[in-house]
Amino acid sequence: ARHLLPRYQQRRTGLLVITASAAGLMSMPGALPYAVTKHAAVAMAEWLNFTYAEEGIHVSCLCPQGVQTNMIGDTDGGPAGMDGILQPDDVARVTLEKVEEGRFMILPHEAVRTHMVGKAKDYERWLSGMRKIHDMFGKDMLRLGGVPLLGASRL
Repeated sequence: ARHLLPRYQQRRTGLLVITASAAGLMSMPGALPYAVTKHAAVAMAEWLNFTYAEEGIHVSCLCPQGVQTNMIGDTDGGPAGMDGILQPDDVARVTLEKVEEGRFMILPHEAVRTHMVGKAKDYERWLSGMRKIHDMFGKDMLRLGGVPLLGASRL
């Protein structure tokens, strides 16, 4: 962004797609560093969107859930795979469609929108559900594709 924004400002047009994750909207049981950095990516995309919109710069935020990449490998994806694992080509297709529509939030997994609405509607109920997911997938650590995703007890 720091290299593109000055050029976009000069041209008075541009497009950025920030890839975050559904974990940036809903958190990620067993993966504190991952969840925190993805929340930061969503916040950065929001800030860039409202800060540079008047200059003709469009910013979108891509928040997929489970995507068949090396991160998931041959696992079921853990909590990220609960709503299905998409192929990268499907995520790319949805991203292009939503960018063409001028959308900010791009959610290739439709279930993520439902989860977000539920979170906003009743935060306590959402937290209770996240505790159950956390208990299902272990309290200390998840392993997705051999990459350790640390919880607070491992920091």
